[in-house]
Amino acid sequence: MFRLRHPAALQRRIIAWLVARSRYQKRAILMVADGVLFYSALWAAMAVRYSELYTPPTWRHLLLLCAAPLIAVAVFFWLGLYRVVTRYFSLDTILIIFSASGIAGLLWALAVLLSGLNGIPRTVVVLYPLAGALLAWSVRTSAQILLGHPKEMTQRQPPQREAKPVIIYGAGTTGVQLLEALRLAGDYTAVGFVDPDASLWRQHVSGLKVHAPDRLRGLIFEHNVKEVLLAMPRAQRRERRQALQRLERLPVAVRTLPAIEDLATGRVAVTDLRDIDPQDLLGREPVPSNPELLARNIRGKSVLVTGAGGSIGSELVRAILRQKPRRLILLDRGEEQLYQIGIEVEDLLSRQPANGSAGDPESAALHNGGRPEVRLVLGSVLDSALVRRTIASGEVETVYHAAAFKHVPMLEQNAAEAVRNNTFGTLVLAEAAEALGVERLVLISTDKAVRPSSIMGASKRLAELILQARACDDRCGTVFTMVRFGNVLDSSGSVVRRFREQIRAGGPITVTHPEVIRYFMSIPEAAALVIQAGAMASGGDVFVLDMGEPVRIADLARSMIRLAGLEARDAEQPDGDIAIEYVGLRAGEKLHEELLLNECAVATEHPRIHKSHEPLLPPDELATVLTDLRAAVQHGDAAIRAVLARAVEGFTAGVPMTAAGTRAVSHARGIAPINVPAMPFQPPH
Repeated sequence: MFRLRHPAALQRRIIAWLVARSRYQKRAILMVADGVLFYSALWAAMAVRYSELYTPPTWRHLLLLCAAPLIAVAVFFWLGLYRVVTRYFSLDTILIIFSASGIAGLLWALAVLLSGLNGIPRTVVVLYPLAGALLAWSVRTSAQILLGHPKEMTQRQPPQREAKPVIIYGAGTTGVQLLEALRLAGDYTAVGFVDPDASLWRQHVSGLKVHAPDRLRGLIFEHNVKEVLLAMPRAQRRERRQALQRLERLPVAVRTLPAIEDLATGRVAVTDLRDIDPQDLLGREPVPSNPELLARNIRGKSVLVTGAGGSIGSELVRAILRQKPRRLILLDRGEEQLYQIGIEVEDLLSRQPANGSAGDPESAALHNGGRPEVRLVLGSVLDSALVRRTIASGEVETVYHAAAFKHVPMLEQNAAEAVRNNTFGTLVLAEAAEALGVERLVLISTDKAVRPSSIMGASKRLAELILQARACDDRCGTVFTMVRFGNVLDSSGSVVRRFREQIRAGGPITVTHPEVIRYFMSIPEAAALVIQAGAMASGGDVFVLDMGEPVRIADLARSMIRLAGLEARDAEQPDGDIAIEYVGLRAGEKLHEELLLNECAVATEHPRIHKSHEPLLPPDELATVLTDLRAAVQHGDAAIRAVLARAVEGFTAGVPMTAAGTRAVSHARGIAPINVPAMPFQPPH
């Protein structure tokens, strides 16, 4: 008698073969299986009704019976059941299976009625779809059990590591989905839920007890928990902040999910849990964007982004794409940065949203309205011929100018390059935009331009003055405006990114000064506000973004250390894990940054955007300053600082206000120093 020697090996081979099939092959297999199942259910229903093996009396009866499974498969396809990942099908999917089977049964009953054939009992119309639904559900359940851990089934695994005990903070829908994903992965063991909702305390959710936040410390020591998983991705930021404040004081690492929907659909695994986002430490509620403002100067237009490969520039590109421009031109002097953002744009434009589901909202937005033309331009804003050719050939209507050098200590040692790129690059772009009829140019500015202590800040303030002066000309047809804000989280060279790397390396964390504070904003939030502010401009406006309360950098460092499950090492805690070293302010840095030159800020139609009326230089005086600055660039930092000190209000720190500095610029042009008065802003008529 034939006996299968290795059934487990055969099972692993079958599962491996199934897992290796493409998505469309798996759908085809499932459709064939459903057809066979429903055909079997129909024959079984007929046999039960007649108490014998049923034989169709005519070929027309046979065709009618064969039509039943085809109708069922068509209804399943129409309702999207073949787009559901079998390993992750849920109660909702089961309800759809039974609903689809009922619809298929009704449609087949209608076909029987219209055919006029006798011999199909009415009880079969009820039994057939019910039996078919049960068979379809049982097959999917079996497949879910078999394919739930395909790697374990298809290859020999080493002995599993002991699962790590964790606590899930948040017992809502997200927490339950996370618990199921943890059980599926097997790397973690959840020992309990913690939730601030008192109505859930001492209840059991998915077999796991829910505890009050006050029980956190006891649970951590009782079960030797080293990690807490934050399952509150949809919560208000204030609630996340309160949770993090509780967790900061405990000896655990805190991790959160990229998106719980990705876990549910299998796009990411539990191992993709990430460290807590420092943005959550700010505790500021996000303000919804105004769709009309976002689209006003982008939708259906040709848009140019300079510095498109940088942190802000690349996020502007993503936000602009969602507003469906007619053409998007990306300009950057860095080949690698331009290449990377170009690849990302191509991926966004080519990625189709998932049918039958919410899909990727960003991709869906891009495809709702047609694919824009995208151009990559490698070059500098200092290249006047390139800039003019780009604007003219692309028929550019809106420009977002994000191209700038921004690292303060580096630019202190490279003043000439800072001025060339930040100041004269803006001048070249503004001249080209006005000459070629660009509708609007929005400069991305910085809080360091307010009473600057650095070359970087002074060069950006002078760029603002250039746009303000051009906006005063009644003949100017281009709306020039600027948007000023502080630091953005996780940009290149940001303090958050540096702290994270230093923590991973075991420290020390380097902080410039114990009292230094900074304003912070997320990159997507800043980009959206920049676009909305630019849409409200009338010309010469200085918009200031409301960045909430400033953050003490030393406190930010300590919070990041604690949320990594470590302790800061200092005089009070000499046995801590990560030391904090104060290295002193670097060249050009200030203890406190500002956003306004004066207090004359007025509200706008957006609650997070304000307009500031600030001093400016008359065009003729500005022209003299720029001429002096061009000459000073050829004679070194002392001459550059001398010109900036005379032209930029508040630029005094580090400026060589000696006779040597004054003589340097005077010798450069053979003129006496000038005194440039500041004038109040007068908007154009």
